[in-house]
Amino acid sequence: MTGQDAAAIGRDQADEDGGHNACSKGFAATTALPAPRPRLIHRLLPEQRIFVKSDSGTRFFRIGPRQQLLAGAGALALVAWSVTATSFLVIELVQGGGPRDAARNEQMFYEERLQTLAAERDAHRVAALEAQERYDTALAALAEYQDRLLDTELRISELEEGRAAVQRILVEALADRDAARQRIAALASDSETAGRAALERRSDEAETTVAFLSRALNEAAGERVAAEARARAAQAERAELEHALALKQEANDRIFAQLEEAVVLAMEPLGKMFRDVGLPPENILRQMRRQYSGMGGPLTPIAMSTKGPAPDPAVLRADAILRQMDELNLYRIAADKVPFAQPVQASVRRTSGFGYRRDPIRGGNRLHAGMDWAGAYGTPIYASADGVVTHAGWQSGYGRLVKIEHAFGIETRFAHLSKMTVEVGQRVSRGDLIGGMGNSGRSTGTHLHYEVRVNGEPVNPMTYIKAASDVF
Repeated sequence: MTGQDAAAIGRDQADEDGGHNACSKGFAATTALPAPRPRLIHRLLPEQRIFVKSDSGTRFFRIGPRQQLLAGAGALALVAWSVTATSFLVIELVQGGGPRDAARNEQMFYEERLQTLAAERDAHRVAALEAQERYDTALAALAEYQDRLLDTELRISELEEGRAAVQRILVEALADRDAARQRIAALASDSETAGRAALERRSDEAETTVAFLSRALNEAAGERVAAEARARAAQAERAELEHALALKQEANDRIFAQLEEAVVLAMEPLGKMFRDVGLPPENILRQMRRQYSGMGGPLTPIAMSTKGPAPDPAVLRADAILRQMDELNLYRIAADKVPFAQPVQASVRRTSGFGYRRDPIRGGNRLHAGMDWAGAYGTPIYASADGVVTHAGWQSGYGRLVKIEHAFGIETRFAHLSKMTVEVGQRVSRGDLIGGMGNSGRSTGTHLHYEVRVNGEPVNPMTYIKAASDVF
């Protein structure tokens, strides 16, 4: 600002002050009133002036306390809105897609575990079938060697009998030869040439017979030695086959033991989970089999004919494992139909549990038939199990209420909602969004009232949530 501008501003202020003084003097001449005391708002926010210079001159604008308060309130509202929006954005980023995605990821992880276990079961089943085929082949080869060994023993027995017969014949022939020689010696002095020639011919025939029998006896001895060698080789090969079969059987036993242990470890927590909430596993499996009675697929037990020989123990063991895998799959299906999950996944505070308590509105001890979670208005509420929506509307005391009917006579209720995102007759799955937390009906503040009823009677919802805490 130049000197001329300052002088002009000074003249303007002097003119204005002069005018004000003149008016004040005139007013003082007519009536004498005490000067008003400045208020607190004027002391805290004194009037501000903004000077604006232009070619035609210099002007100023007054900003009073009211305008300053409005401007400060607008700036504060803008800052609060920015902080709130940033907080929601950060919470959304930290949660990583919300509880529904987390539930879906848990379900996908559980299904991947089941698929992996099923793949391992199929691989072990194929290995068991291959081992069974090799076992059958080895048994067939062993039976063939046993037949050959029996034939060899029969051949040896026949050769022994033939050898004994040949020996008897040889002894008789030798005796005949000796008798003939004695007769020839006795008749040597005889003059009957014709009789001597006949005796000599008979002696030659006996010697020929003895030579033939000797050759036959030698051949029989050689065949016996060869048969004994073949028998020893067959016995050695049989011992090797039996050793290989024992190793295969041991490997199959290890595979079956691993499968049985894996199935037991997977089924025990599920069975305990159902027993903890008062649902006998036998009844669960029976109802699931009636509901899901289709046959076929990799979990079908091995079919065995009633005709023919008894089934192999390995086949019976594999069939037992397949039946246990089928029960494990039925447990998994049943678990989705029971309210084991929590209906709210956000950061909330449990304000009241199940049981008798003092009524916060009317006083006196009354049964609180569910659980209360307090949180932010509009917090998402999710279905805790698969089922069908039987009520979605206003009900006295409950406010906006959603009822879901599940299997095994179980019903869940979600009360005091701010909104409902489902309709009557709609089928929902565990983790589906059904509404938002609110303060409708008979309520002292924003919260969710959650009930679990079995055959119409209220039960403690924490029984179901705690039973599944070590499984899911």
